[in-house]
Amino acid sequence: MDAGSFSSSSYSSGKVRSPSRAPLQDVPSSRPFLPSMRTFSRNPSSRNNGDRFIPNRSAMDMDMAYYLLTETKKEKGNALPASPSKEAYRKLLAENFLNNRTRILAFNSKPPAPSQPLFQEADVVSTRSVKPAKQRRHIPQSAERTLDAPDIVDDYYLNLLDWGSSNVLSIALGNTVYLWDASNGATSELVTLDEDSGPVTSVSWAPDGRHLAVGLNSSDIQLWDSTSNRLLRTLKGMDGTTGGARVGSLAWNNSILTSGGMDGKIINNDVRIRNHVVQTYRGHQQEVCGLKWSGSGQQLASGGNDNLLHIWDISMASANPSPGQNQWLHRFNDHMAAVKALAWCPFQSNLLASGGGGMDRSIKFWNTHTGACLNSIDTGSQVCALLWNKNERELLSSHGFTQNQLTLWKYPSMVKIAELTGHTSRVLFMAQSPDGCTVASAAGDETLRFWNVFGSPEAPKPAAAKSTGPFGGFNHIR
Repeated sequence: MDAGSFSSSSYSSGKVRSPSRAPLQDVPSSRPFLPSMRTFSRNPSSRNNGDRFIPNRSAMDMDMAYYLLTETKKEKGNALPASPSKEAYRKLLAENFLNNRTRILAFNSKPPAPSQPLFQEADVVSTRSVKPAKQRRHIPQSAERTLDAPDIVDDYYLNLLDWGSSNVLSIALGNTVYLWDASNGATSELVTLDEDSGPVTSVSWAPDGRHLAVGLNSSDIQLWDSTSNRLLRTLKGMDGTTGGARVGSLAWNNSILTSGGMDGKIINNDVRIRNHVVQTYRGHQQEVCGLKWSGSGQQLASGGNDNLLHIWDISMASANPSPGQNQWLHRFNDHMAAVKALAWCPFQSNLLASGGGGMDRSIKFWNTHTGACLNSIDTGSQVCALLWNKNERELLSSHGFTQNQLTLWKYPSMVKIAELTGHTSRVLFMAQSPDGCTVASAAGDETLRFWNVFGSPEAPKPAAAKSTGPFGGFNHIR
């Protein structure tokens, strides 16, 4: 088990939000001013020419210096007058070789380009054969923006942050759900619940980016229209009554909303019909804290506080399963702590990454078709959330004690690319922007930070011209 569980009574008797702290406002930077450690000379000319006592080697002509120094010694040592022929030879040498220069330290211009470069043909061949190396992108080490998030519940098993396809971010702070529009930075309050229903335990955007599901501590799920701030309907618990287990995790699969409860049940709710419960998965013995549907919508991954990871296939779902029938496709018990962090790979449909809690500290990779564990690495700290890069083969993980950092990994080598620090408490929640470039992280330190970790979005490739002929629908001839 991982620390972080709470009760509604303890929350209601806990801290009260200070009216002076407005939610989702920019946090001023607390970084102290550090003067530059670079020293400058008082002489303006020395800034370009180096130190006045130490000459600049790049401006020195060593051959010239050696010649002038040795020639001076020879002239001083030979007091006898030179013969006319030697004097004429010396002048001729100075004119042609030295160009009548007498300074040892002088600025030099670029050497002239050779009239006929050597190995020209070989250079052309090598240039054609060698491909230019891909430039490594810059990853900022500090957050691009930091917002205040007062009263966020510091609970490992909840899911209080999500970023919708309409570029609006939702976050639950205590009993209130706020919406932050990333396009203009506007903040609005969606709903504030009473103490009997709250606090909010999970939020999840529908694929359309307009409707938001809000899981409650009372086992209810509310569906809201974010454009009109209107409550559409309330989904009751399994038995149709309130007062059951809290809903700590939510996941959408088109019109099916899957919920995971504290009682270990996983329920598929069809939001289009009156009797919304269409399937119930039973496999976890403790709270379900992680839920993720695959990109194809065929498989569901669930992680629980019982250290179990299940893979459910939609083809095996049944409204009334027979007693003793296993509904899951795979059951993994390799993790040694709660499994909350789950992420399906965007470029390989059957690849799943999972992260374990404080007693496990590992990230594991699974082939969900065969059930094989492909790799496992020890991260050294609690794994709270996982996100794949949509444009590169990279994985981002957020962690707890001791560094409370975000770590970017190269897949499949799992070499660390970068570590992003700034949070002072465990980074419980992460959400990815619709373009896949920016990541928002929320932590127990009551801050919401934005990281430009995945780079700029790729330019869309031009669509191939379609042929209008009689065989335009064929791509090739066999």
